[in-house]
Amino acid sequence: MAKVLKDDDVVHVGDEVYAVSGSNTNWVIIKEGDSCTLIDSGYPGDYAALLTSLNTLGLTPDSVAAVLITHAHNDHIGAAERLRIAFDIPVLMHEAEVPHARRDFLDQVSIGKVLGQAWRPGVLPWAVHALLAGGTTHVPVTAPSAFPTPGPLSLPGSPVPVPTPGHTLGHCAYHLPRSGILISGDALVTAHPTSRITGPQLLPDMFHTDRARALESLTELAAVDADAVVPGHGPVYHGSPKDAAVMAFDRAH
Repeated sequence: MAKVLKDDDVVHVGDEVYAVSGSNTNWVIIKEGDSCTLIDSGYPGDYAALLTSLNTLGLTPDSVAAVLITHAHNDHIGAAERLRIAFDIPVLMHEAEVPHARRDFLDQVSIGKVLGQAWRPGVLPWAVHALLAGGTTHVPVTAPSAFPTPGPLSLPGSPVPVPTPGHTLGHCAYHLPRSGILISGDALVTAHPTSRITGPQLLPDMFHTDRARALESLTELAAVDADAVVPGHGPVYHGSPKDAAVMAFDRAH
């Protein structure tokens, strides 16, 4: 099921940072002149919508300096390999996430576990939607790269990796100090079709490789100095990462 992008799916967060709503998942475009950094890439079925989102901002795939990955679940790396092969775009991530992106192993909720939770409100419709969007498609990144150096990356927006393991072993958020924005991936979200609440929260337990570490990683997010949080799922949170992390932590107990 291909996502058809609407005008309000591309949200200007601040400076030249844009959050894009795909098929129940978000990606981020950081524009700098005629170049950009892309953070995550949606489901495989979001590929056309991703290209449309670039075009909406006056960009093309050739404008993408790199794809940064928060984590290698299918709803976040769906277009990464296609972009890498077709346009020679590097795909970068935390070193602990590299083997996962290559699919040396799959660190993702199983169909069996999802079916075991199918009685919960929202789970079955989400699962059907995820399947149609390519949630179980084999989309490895065959040549992923770890960050070349510690600290800010030499890319549009100068994103700073913030390791936040737990959701996956190598999950990583990204801080944009100049823009005052934190891109939290799935370390902290603000909504999900399988969740009954809205606002800052952890994803339901079945989605985490290590829930205890996911809880611990909220302290890493809380330490980031920013004015807005762009999550992997749900709308932008306007407020400090500390406030968002505290709310997510409290709701998880």
